[in-house]
Amino acid sequence: MVSIKDIAKKAGVSISTVSYAINGNPKVTKETSTRILAVAKELNYVPNAAARSLKKQETKIIGVFLTDFNGAFYGELLQGIKEVLNKQGYDLIVCSGVQSHRLLPERTIDGAIVLDTSFSSEELLQYAERGHKLVVLDRELSHANVNQVLLDNKAGAALAMEYLIEEGHRKIYVVAGPEASFDSMQRLQAVRQVVNRHQPLAYTQILGDFNKSAGEEAAKQIIQEYTEPVAVFCLNDEMAIGLYNAVKKSEYKIGTHIHIIGFDNIELTQYTEPRLATIDYSKRKWGALASEQLLKLIDDKEIDHERIYVTLVKGNSVRTV
Repeated sequence: MVSIKDIAKKAGVSISTVSYAINGNPKVTKETSTRILAVAKELNYVPNAAARSLKKQETKIIGVFLTDFNGAFYGELLQGIKEVLNKQGYDLIVCSGVQSHRLLPERTIDGAIVLDTSFSSEELLQYAERGHKLVVLDRELSHANVNQVLLDNKAGAALAMEYLIEEGHRKIYVVAGPEASFDSMQRLQAVRQVVNRHQPLAYTQILGDFNKSAGEEAAKQIIQEYTEPVAVFCLNDEMAIGLYNAVKKSEYKIGTHIHIIGFDNIELTQYTEPRLATIDYSKRKWGALASEQLLKLIDDKEIDHERIYVTLVKGNSVRTV
């Protein structure tokens, strides 16, 4: 690999002069700088980003950690993150998995936005204690170097359940997310609170994983147990779509025999017929706000925890004549 030492030797100048020229320092004349940069280009010199970031104590790169990349949820969230960061001169690295955690202690990134269950809360607090700046989207943590930008999961789940009950349903299935998911736990807590307020109510919980396949599996159980019209609250739209597709292939009708509501308002729900009910919020705004809060943390500005609010999108039913 070509170093500034090689450039200095060929250009006949000192190493410090090469460094000044490469970094645009006015201590070097325009003529000398042009000559040095021409030599650097001739030798195919590539600056050592790690060494440069160590010197400046910044990389201008933010890490976004996700549990996985499946489904239609992440695109808008990442777009919101990217737009804010790019305007402020930052780029982002999107990664997943335990091995990627080392980007924090290695200071490859200036801060992180975390929506990733592979991080334990204890691990994140250890990084925060060492001075790393973090914004979490999937848990509650208390530390000066950590900010929370959380979705109002409880309000959304309560809206969904109250909607089904107001529609006259007394038998409700709930298809949950992974057991380790903060969002799923928050939504289930709200579900149980609503159920307790509306007794007697037949309530059955089915374990899912936030993927379409879980909705398809849930449909098998619901169809097998079917004796009267039921409602199903899927804790995300991916599972709602899976359930919807499976029911459409059966003898039962969506909106007549089985009523479905999801959570996230992904684009695909708009094209179902009948249109699926769901819980809506701006994923782009969530990402943008997470970026804004992280940049404030990096600049040591005072910030408060933020919450992303939700609304109900009602579906339309199909009735038999």
